[in-house]
Amino acid sequence: MKVRDLMSRDVVTVSPEETVAVAARLLSRYNIGAVPVCERDGRLRGVVTDRDIVLRCVAAEKAPERTAVREIMTRRVLSVGPKEDAEAAAALMAREQVRRLPVAQDGRIVGVLSLGDLSVNETMQMEASACLSEICGNLRRL
Repeated sequence: MKVRDLMSRDVVTVSPEETVAVAARLLSRYNIGAVPVCERDGRLRGVVTDRDIVLRCVAAEKAPERTAVREIMTRRVLSVGPKEDAEAAAALMAREQVRRLPVAQDGRIVGVLSLGDLSVNETMQMEASACLSEICGNLRRL
C-alpha cells in the first residue's frame, strides 16, 4: 500500500508570514494539532504545532497576534512522498516519534499522513498500533 492511498488530501496550511494567532485559530477550527507551513507556491517550509505555539510563543511571552509563524515554527520537518510505501512511512513515524507526516511531491505539499489515517485502514492497523506504542512508550520512560 502506498502513502497516497491513505493520506488526507485536504490539507490546511499557513504561510510563514501569517501570525501565530491565525495559526492557532486554524488548529482550533479544524480540530488538528499541527499545520504545515507553506509558501504561496505550496513549498513546504516547516510545521507549526499547538506545542510550538504554547512553548515558543505563549510561554516566551510573545504576542500571538504580532508574532509571525516563521518565528516559532519547527523547521526540521520530515516528509514522505505519495508513492512511498505506507509501512515504511509508519516505521518512520514510530522512529521519529511523530503522529503526522506531510506528504510532498517536488517539494510541494500534496497531503498529510497521520496516525489516524493509518489506524482506520484495516491493513495498516498493526503498523498504526506499533507506531502509537513506540510514541507512547517514550512517555513511560520519562
